[in-house]
Amino acid sequence: MSFLSYLINGISLGSVYAIIALGYTMVYGIAKMLNFAHGDVIMIGAYIVFTCVSSAGMHPALAVLISIVGCTVLGVAIERVAYRPLRNAASPLAVLITAIGMSYLLQNVALLIFGANTKTFPEILTLPSISLAGGQLNITGTSLVTIGACIVIMICLMAFIHRTKAGQAMLAVSEDKGAAQLMGINVNGTIALTFAIGSALAAVAGVLLCSAYPSLTPYTGSMPGIRAFVAAVFGGIGSIPGAFIGGILLGVIEILGRAYISSQLADAIVFGVLIVVLLVKPAGILGKNIQEKV
Repeated sequence: MSFLSYLINGISLGSVYAIIALGYTMVYGIAKMLNFAHGDVIMIGAYIVFTCVSSAGMHPALAVLISIVGCTVLGVAIERVAYRPLRNAASPLAVLITAIGMSYLLQNVALLIFGANTKTFPEILTLPSISLAGGQLNITGTSLVTIGACIVIMICLMAFIHRTKAGQAMLAVSEDKGAAQLMGINVNGTIALTFAIGSALAAVAGVLLCSAYPSLTPYTGSMPGIRAFVAAVFGGIGSIPGAFIGGILLGVIEILGRAYISSQLADAIVFGVLIVVLLVKPAGILGKNIQEKV
């Protein structure tokens, strides 16, 4: 039963990674850039919920909604101010350096506002646990909500992309920005929408992550953001189903590695598995190798 318990915890943690990884993979698939400030948007979203619930006394559902709206606006603002002017830069390193700089900017703004002390995240999800096998296996309500939210988000996102005009525009821009613009698609608006969706998902991921691990600092989003990026690469960067699969597998590997090998070597195990996968299949699990004509 302990293995099943670890497996469920791994799927729950992997669901959070998958939600975060969806933001990475959507931005890369459409804008062909890596938004390394994405992990810090998670932290901002968690702080918004913390402030609304602890200081303003709001209902948790309203606080989560405000967090989603706030992170959506923040994501669009980051794209407009930091990334759009560099989209046609001669070197792709310019965008990468800007993304890292934006990450440190968000961390330091949070440090100035909230300080470096660890905050205890308020209890948002109060669902009871489920006991199976005569009480030998307990599944927390937080784990159930996290896994369910990930599945619902995945289904809704796939339906949005394949069944709406905005989603079709995203697919067109990801294939060829120039051709999409010639067909009348607003490329800037489509990329901004991608950042908005990814940042809204980051807010949800921040709430789920801090509900499972209720401590909050300005650096809360750093390592989950990096692990989610690993999950996106693991599953195939640019592939939405790949981000989902990569996130779940990464969470399971991390929890099982902590339980059966070493808690101190969990990160090394995760990155080691990634290296092996990329050596065997460089494009990731669901990624496609693209041949460039010279």
